[in-house]
Amino acid sequence: MTPALPFHPIITNWFTGRFASATDVQLRAWPAIQSGHDLLISAPTGSGKTLAAFLACIDRLFRQALCCELRDETQILYVSPLKALSNDV
Repeated sequence: MTPALPFHPIITNWFTGRFASATDVQLRAWPAIQSGHDLLISAPTGSGKTLAAFLACIDRLFRQALCCELRDETQILYVSPLKALSNDV
């Protein structure tokens, strides 16, 4: 069973509706990402690195929108080293 996810309930419901559980990489990365620390995730392909980063960012943007604090500016920049991965995102 996945431990409680550190996200807004709507984001958590989306995640749990699509994935059986969070990966170890995700569970370890989310607290560091959400605390604002810089983070380098090194893990095998398919271990959930991209979703670890994006879900934390989406949660932050969602919470800003709920509080009417979502600014009309670029807040997330994703640079993909692989064309195939950028197509997935």
